[in-house]
Amino acid sequence: MSVVISTPQLRAEVSADGAELIRLQDDQGRDWLWDGDPAFWTGRSPLLFPIVGRVRNDRIRVDGLEYELPKHGFARTSRFDIEEANPSYCRFRLCSSEATLQGYPFPFQLDVSYAVEGATLSIISSVANTGSSGMPVSFGFHPAFRWPLPYGAPRDAHEIWFEQEETAPIRRPLEGLIKRETELSPIQGSTLALRDDLFEADALVFDQLRSRSIGYGARESASLRVDFPDMPHLGIWTKPGSGFICIEPWQGYADPQDFIGDFSDKPGIVAIQPGETRRFAIDIAVKPPIGQSD
Repeated sequence: MSVVISTPQLRAEVSADGAELIRLQDDQGRDWLWDGDPAFWTGRSPLLFPIVGRVRNDRIRVDGLEYELPKHGFARTSRFDIEEANPSYCRFRLCSSEATLQGYPFPFQLDVSYAVEGATLSIISSVANTGSSGMPVSFGFHPAFRWPLPYGAPRDAHEIWFEQEETAPIRRPLEGLIKRETELSPIQGSTLALRDDLFEADALVFDQLRSRSIGYGARESASLRVDFPDMPHLGIWTKPGSGFICIEPWQGYADPQDFIGDFSDKPGIVAIQPGETRRFAIDIAVKPPIGQSD
């Protein structure tokens, strides 16, 4: 089951499975989101909760006990309840259950809302601690956009533009965990020119990110802007040769290679106290070429 919300400029479809955005179209019906082609990757825009990436041996340690937790957590494979739906807004909810507590021993309520205004889609994920002790958590967005975008610009003309210059080194995954060693950033100033060979060693992981807003597209052609004021980390990923690029604002990331501690001490984790709610949000603004309909 899915919900469609729209304005004259933008149409978004969200599935109750994973509360996942599965389609994003402009006023001409052009698709900006990846279509989930199983030849490359079946995801479209999964939500990562309560972890981002992998943990060592797919297990977390909490107060001396181990719990099995799959890569990116369980939200992306869970059925959410539809709490609200109107022509321009919808909200989904996932609550802890006996099944989730077996892998993540913390009671929670996760609400995910989608709203469209003009040519902008806003996504807000609110994580509430419904238990009686502190709840460690990570959260991530994982939207996959078309590469190339609509309007005909060639694939090799596409770039990512950062809000600020990003000079800090990057990290890479190794067997799902984060390597100890860093690499020089491939960003030149504030621009990352996209090419397949950047991703032959897997994703680019920015754990010292300065920017909270980035643009993606081809100059003088279609582009989009992704704003993520609440998210301090970023992953950029594709499968070389595919038709998508993932721009992934995160709170947290996979276990570092040498991390063996309690889940609450994992780098990137935030603690939500009993009765409190933590908000994670992104805005996606679609920008057709200048002079064309927006």
